[in-house]
Amino acid sequence: MTDVPDLAAPALPRLTQAQAPLTHAVEVVNERGEREQVHIPAERPLTVYVDKRELVTLMTLGALPELLVLGYLRNQRLVQSVHDIESITVDWEVNAAAVKTRSGIERIEERTAARVITTGCGQGSVFGGLMDEVDRIALPAAQLTQAQLYGIVNAIRLKESTYKSAGSVHGCALFRGEELLTFVEDVGRHNAIDTIAGWMWMQAGDMAGGDKVFYTTGRLTSEMVIKSAQMGVPIVVSRSGMTQMGHAVAQQLGLCTIGRATNRRFVCYSGADRLLLQTELAAANP
Repeated sequence: MTDVPDLAAPALPRLTQAQAPLTHAVEVVNERGEREQVHIPAERPLTVYVDKRELVTLMTLGALPELLVLGYLRNQRLVQSVHDIESITVDWEVNAAAVKTRSGIERIEERTAARVITTGCGQGSVFGGLMDEVDRIALPAAQLTQAQLYGIVNAIRLKESTYKSAGSVHGCALFRGEELLTFVEDVGRHNAIDTIAGWMWMQAGDMAGGDKVFYTTGRLTSEMVIKSAQMGVPIVVSRSGMTQMGHAVAQQLGLCTIGRATNRRFVCYSGADRLLLQTELAAANP
């Protein structure tokens, strides 16, 4: 009897690797009246076309634009699988991203008709209702030790970044424990988390979020909490604080949210059962 070969796994999307300068030099006048040159983050529009239909224009730093577009489509719930996308082509000469799907996006006009204006910078709106799918999200069991949390904060502190050289950007990262898997900066924290979502999808088709921790320099709003949950990541750490709606959604989902995380200080807003405290570390010298 002849064995039947396994069918080939669906191919991942073909992505260009469009490059663009991340900073721009400008002349400024300082407090002493002296002229000097400083670098500021680049900001450029990227108009996304899906099967030749204009979808949205994102304002972005442009570091990883193909992954940004892929993650945007994922977090907007417009595509269900990375394999729905055949290719993403970015051309900075015309500031456009062309997405080619394998079989189109069902009811795209209806699904993109309603927009919710958000608190996010660099994006500004999301399609449909933010709460539509929250009740269907079930987060996996996961825990983080206080020592691992301090490791995450320290890894971000040591990371060379556009923020250190030019300021005015948000940073997001994905960790496994205190192991840094990927780090992304953009003019808005939503762009950064969408880029990470795209990166996760491109790792052999998907990367389970159950043992991962998401870090952001931005505040934890409802849409940031929901995006993390959609990615299957049950623990979120922020250098900033949290909004009331973000807190309510996190509690509903059982998602652990940790804010004001700098040096050895932090507050756990929700999901404290996922955080394994080691309080003696708080008094130790960093």
